[in-house]
Amino acid sequence: MILFRNLAIARGPRTLFDRASLTLERGWKIGLVGANGSGKSSLLSLMAGDLSPDRGECEIQPGTRIEWIEQVAPALEQPVLEYLLDADTELRAAEKSMQEAEAAHHDQDDGHALALAHERFAHVDGYTAPARAAALLAGLGFAPDAATRAVKEFSGGYRMRLNLGRALMSPSDLLLLDEPTNHLDIDTVLWLENWLRSYPGTLMVVSHDRDFLDRVIDRTLAILPGGESGSMRLYTGNYSSYEQQRASELIQQAAFATRQEREIKRIEGFVSRFKAKASKARQAQSRMKQLEKMEKVAPVYAADTFHFQFEEPERQPERIVSLEEVSIGYGERTVLSNISMTLTRNDRIAVIGANGAGKTTLVRMLAGEIAPSVGRRTTGRDIVIGYFAQHQIETLRHDETPLGMMTRLFRSDREQHLRDFLGGFGFAGEAAQRPIGPLSGGEKSRLALAALVRRRPNLLLLDEPTNHLDLEMRRSLSMALQTYEGALIIVSHDRHLLSTCADRIIVVADGALTDFDGDLEDYRKARLKTERTKRVDSPKTSRKDERRADAAARSAARDSIRAQLKPLEKQLLAIESHVAKLSREAESARLALADAELYEESRREQLKKLVQSEARLKADLAAAEEDWLHASAKIEALRAESNESAGEAVS
Repeated sequence: MILFRNLAIARGPRTLFDRASLTLERGWKIGLVGANGSGKSSLLSLMAGDLSPDRGECEIQPGTRIEWIEQVAPALEQPVLEYLLDADTELRAAEKSMQEAEAAHHDQDDGHALALAHERFAHVDGYTAPARAAALLAGLGFAPDAATRAVKEFSGGYRMRLNLGRALMSPSDLLLLDEPTNHLDIDTVLWLENWLRSYPGTLMVVSHDRDFLDRVIDRTLAILPGGESGSMRLYTGNYSSYEQQRASELIQQAAFATRQEREIKRIEGFVSRFKAKASKARQAQSRMKQLEKMEKVAPVYAADTFHFQFEEPERQPERIVSLEEVSIGYGERTVLSNISMTLTRNDRIAVIGANGAGKTTLVRMLAGEIAPSVGRRTTGRDIVIGYFAQHQIETLRHDETPLGMMTRLFRSDREQHLRDFLGGFGFAGEAAQRPIGPLSGGEKSRLALAALVRRRPNLLLLDEPTNHLDLEMRRSLSMALQTYEGALIIVSHDRHLLSTCADRIIVVADGALTDFDGDLEDYRKARLKTERTKRVDSPKTSRKDERRADAAARSAARDSIRAQLKPLEKQLLAIESHVAKLSREAESARLALADAELYEESRREQLKKLVQSEARLKADLAAAEEDWLHASAKIEALRAESNESAGEAVS
């Protein structure tokens, strides 16, 4: 269990969030969401023990084993498999004890100590550890020979995958993941989803991939904007459920704030009219005190939103780009071999495949950035290409301002038009004249997209455009692309973006391009089926043992759920009884207060006690209803888990 009590975290003079008090239960899978810079990574660092709160407390149950992704990916001589196994410190300690016991047994014939050492090694699953590490490597997209290669042989992106593997390899009760899908291709993201869904501990994950969140989490912890500091609120359900709940809250808050503002103006009008009149002075003073005590409901805080769209291209030729039997590679390695494709004005294509398969190479060749070593690339007339590369933000000039950059690129545009245009990308007012250098990665990506959109391209080539973008900007980009009227090629591991903007899927694998017949959900199911087939066909796997182990695990899970449900259901009945009792008492108090005789001067003390009693009953009833909602949510989640387990057993 994790407890936040009046928690506050600040960065310099700015408070990220304040007065956060809530409880996170064991086994929950929580998505941590909020705008860029709201404090998500800081909260993970706090829970990991790397950061102290500015106020309040963060209490984690003693003995909780915490794991997170290390941000440093060293270039080591150590073999990859050993690097993964080193993450399990309990395993390495048991392994060392066993080696020492074997040496002592050889010298002193101490069979008892050796037996205990082997028992400890078995208890930490030491005998299966190499196989588990190899399975992690395969799931993370490493080739079979990667286990024996040195860590330093891999790129920075793949070394970060190894750090993710180390976090998954080590036994933990609390797993903290900050953007775990960065650097991953779609196949690896699908594998990670399934791994995390079966993770038995508590998960706290930050991600800008809404499909990933929807499939993995069952709670959403939101850092919400408001005033000088944010607040924190817990929602039951995945990210899509959170969006619906939050939208309803904002609608209600806006309506309440409007009503309250009208009431404040009415009271202020009364005070200003009658405070100078002796006959009304007492009432005016009463109204002023009423205003002072009134708890102001803030108007809805509008987070930075981005509104932009692609203007219709000036010209739209039917045939855009053609590749005829082209091949391309780097050095002696051929990346794409003998491929042919033609892009027309109506094409909207998602390009997917493993990292290193050639997706970026294909896009660069279509953009004319690189030429094929064999074959021919031809283009139609009047082609305007908008190419967003993976490292597009590195081409920005740090000493320029957003407005200065756009003025340089689009000299014929009026300054006010460029200012208005930049406002749609979050660079309104003074933000348009701040230097580009200190901007965050997300802000630079938005600026690079702004320059691309302004070109009015009739061929749009996007290579991982959502890197660094938060969920709000990703949503805006998705909406803009849905109305874009040119040809579109998009490479991304953001499945929500692909599924909403593309109507055709091309898979890059083994040097070839293959049209996939279906959508991304069909692709996910096909990949899972392929993985199951691999496990069944593996000579190391016994289907009988696997079924027996699965059945035992499901049975244990159901028993555990039943054990948790019984006291919760009993608690829920007690809460319902208490709510009913409080409701009756509150209704009685309300009816009593409706009695006109109660407001006579002689019954003032009785009225005072009754008003206090009604206020206390309302507070108690609100707290009881909150307890009921909390208990109901836990029961609903457990029943859903039980039904899912039963469904898997049937299938």
